[in-house]
Amino acid sequence: MRLKRNDPDFFHIFNNFNNHEILEYVSISKRTRFIVTLSTLITNTSKEKYAIAVRDALEVLSPIEIKEVLYQAVAYVGLGKTFELFEITNDVLAKNGVDLPLESISTVNVDNRHEKGLEIQKRYFGDEVIQTMIDNTPEGQERFNDFLAGYCFGDFYTRDALSDQDRELITFCVLATLGGCESQLRAHVLANFNVGNEKEILIDALTILLPYIGFPRTLNALNIINEY
Repeated sequence: MRLKRNDPDFFHIFNNFNNHEILEYVSISKRTRFIVTLSTLITNTSKEKYAIAVRDALEVLSPIEIKEVLYQAVAYVGLGKTFELFEITNDVLAKNGVDLPLESISTVNVDNRHEKGLEIQKRYFGDEVIQTMIDNTPEGQERFNDFLAGYCFGDFYTRDALSDQDRELITFCVLATLGGCESQLRAHVLANFNVGNEKEILIDALTILLPYIGFPRTLNALNIINEY
């Protein structure tokens, strides 16, 4: 409301574009739109708008689903941007009558997290792609493959509450928002296709992202989508 009062021109421009014109072109569900919006606000560490989005998302997402969008983003965005957002999320949930902590939905342990994460990598990207990546890793750098399998995919992708399609869409939105991650974005566009997210879903997601990430990153991501 302060923005509407103090910068009415900008408020009306953004409100018309984001809440009216954009929505004329997308057919993804309201649930998916909130997943996309939460993903980009997390990546940009937009604390105030993120808190509002968490509150509003409770209309179509469960508290666990909302929290899992944040979990999914951690390995890609990093702790520096996401750590404080956990407290913001918890504060919003608590103010809306949600008992904390939420139930654990982890499905792995310290003994099988690497194995289960590697299984997901191969399912998303193909056995040959992952094996080639492992085989071509320079000596002394193997740890990063282990981190990918155990931490990124093992600790996070194996969690319940969200589907493979949800998690890969979140990853796509995070990478598109970050920018400068074209190699990873290219790989995850294919992964999205492999788990069942069609091209139009990614284009709809990118349409929702546009007001938040701007034209350069949007068009870069669109070019990658259009390679396939």
